[in-house]
Amino acid sequence: MTELTVIMPVYNGEKFIAESIDSVLNQTFSNFRLLILNDNSQDETASILEDYKKRDSRITVITKSKNAGPANLRNEGITLAETEYIALLDADDIALPKRFEKQLSFLKSNPDYGVCGTWFTFFGDKENKTVKHEETHDKMKIQMLNNCCIGNPTVMFKKSHLGELRFENEYVPAEDYGLWSQLIAETKFYNIPESLLKYRWHPNNISQTKAENLKKSEVIIKKKQLLNLGISYNDANIDSYLKAVNLTRGLTKDEIIKTVEASKKIIALNADKKVYNQELFIAHIDKVMIRTIRNCKENSRAYYKFIKNDSGYFYKIPTLDAIVLFFKCLF
Repeated sequence: MTELTVIMPVYNGEKFIAESIDSVLNQTFSNFRLLILNDNSQDETASILEDYKKRDSRITVITKSKNAGPANLRNEGITLAETEYIALLDADDIALPKRFEKQLSFLKSNPDYGVCGTWFTFFGDKENKTVKHEETHDKMKIQMLNNCCIGNPTVMFKKSHLGELRFENEYVPAEDYGLWSQLIAETKFYNIPESLLKYRWHPNNISQTKAENLKKSEVIIKKKQLLNLGISYNDANIDSYLKAVNLTRGLTKDEIIKTVEASKKIIALNADKKVYNQELFIAHIDKVMIRTIRNCKENSRAYYKFIKNDSGYFYKIPTLDAIVLFFKCLF
């Protein structure tokens, strides 16, 4: 019986898809079904897929007559998957040979974990650089407040842990951030601290071509996470709460005062609801607030007085930074 389904959406992928498929076929773990969803490609993608399908019976190709988008295609793949374990891979990336073997080993050995990612390395138009996201669940959960801390094409997950959650098309190209930021509240996550994927960087990356929608979607996704702490979208201080967990440079004195107040409130809310590890949560907010205070665009004696006497953060600021702040506010 097949143990793993690999979902690969593709649109006009003739340049790179052969490398991506080969990286799957060359895995040390071989008991999988590779489900490729062709999003009405207009180049030679279809003929390449037809050739691979004839060569390897593990490959299934679904061809769409209308463009559906990557989020909808992944959702369709999840619905069609008959296995508990599902791996994602984009049609321009390369999975290193032991990726599936190592992820399956972890997920099988840890029944309370539903999602496993890995580190990954950029290649192509971007200089080789390995992205080393947080490894442990508690740290990943807090990092999600800032950004997506799991590389989508590195993900392997258990279908039973996903429940009814799915990728949301309106968040493209941040649909992965939207899904994983919600699922991490329902099951445990882990990143294998090893680069097991080569992430191709080129001008046609969807994250490059839809930058405006990326920013809008990220704000919505971050607000959605605050619901777990009892903070609603309509809360008058929602922007200040977001600034307390996400660094915003160049705030005014009044904005920083509001953010300081919000930081204290959000720490108290978490102490009550226990959404995040409290020690790690406080450390995260302290780091954000110290950098926020340091980057105020209005330095004055009144501002320094507030930070020293009323903010509660002054004695957490490194000595050298406190001295610099003093002189900036003095002159």
